[in-house]
Amino acid sequence: MKIAFQMDPIGDVNINADSSFRLAEEAQARGHELFFYTPDHLAYQEGRITARGYDFTVQRLQGDHARFGEEREVDLADFDVVWLRQDPPFDMHYITSTHLLDRLKETTLVVNDPFWVRNYPEKLLVLDFPDLTPPTTIARDLSTIKAFKAKHGDVILKPLYGNGGAGVFRLDANDRNLTSLHELFTGFSREPLIVQKFLPAVSKGDKRVILVEGEPVGAINRVPAEGETRSNMHVGGRPEKVGLTERDLEICAAIGPLLKEKGQIFVGIDVIGDYLTEINVTSPTGIQELERFDGENIAGKIWEAIEAKRG
Repeated sequence: MKIAFQMDPIGDVNINADSSFRLAEEAQARGHELFFYTPDHLAYQEGRITARGYDFTVQRLQGDHARFGEEREVDLADFDVVWLRQDPPFDMHYITSTHLLDRLKETTLVVNDPFWVRNYPEKLLVLDFPDLTPPTTIARDLSTIKAFKAKHGDVILKPLYGNGGAGVFRLDANDRNLTSLHELFTGFSREPLIVQKFLPAVSKGDKRVILVEGEPVGAINRVPAEGETRSNMHVGGRPEKVGLTERDLEICAAIGPLLKEKGQIFVGIDVIGDYLTEINVTSPTGIQELERFDGENIAGKIWEAIEAKRG
């Protein structure tokens, strides 16, 4: 198959952690042809969805892990699969790319389905499952956020469309920074904030469960560094081997059918204790850590699902 990756610059990735690199590596091993472009080189041109980028190959040699052909412009309708893999923030640039890629649906499989990526941002999709999630409020109005904090005492405040742990703050019962943080966030963004009841179980880890076609294939535990609330690995979180609990399977059974129905082939959910906190559909990570811990070819499972859809 002809595979295009829409992602952030691949030359900058950590080849031992990046899921997009692993997906490209597995595609190449399966005989597929690879093309790379960044989202700023995606375009609509008089009825055609085009991209300017490079044919490429990958190898597991950091610093020389991607080799490129000559730059060229392609019609993405000529490709079998396009991967939507750039990182958030989920801003209008991101949303516009989903609108453009959605126009390929008659000819090309876009993973994950861009229509539902657009309609299911990670911190909003969980609202469909209130019985699985911690108490949550989404608001821009300071008095609403203050009322939530007064009720629950110890809370997590974060940007609604952020990623990777950026801008995540824990505000305990004695904290006096809520108003200042609200001023900071609203000073540079018109977006609401999300505030959730703090879950003490995060000290034992924030579990990333990988689902393929709505079915769980494994999990890793991400333990925060000492003195840190966030467990994201690129801010110091430590990955650990972990199994799936009955509660994890219950959560996956509740959300899996919807993810499969809406074309969300590769999804990573976050579970703290007994609670679902995020459903990551834009550019989930965790493949390589899970493969190392469990000894399974998770990228292969993802490609098997895609190849089945392409016949």
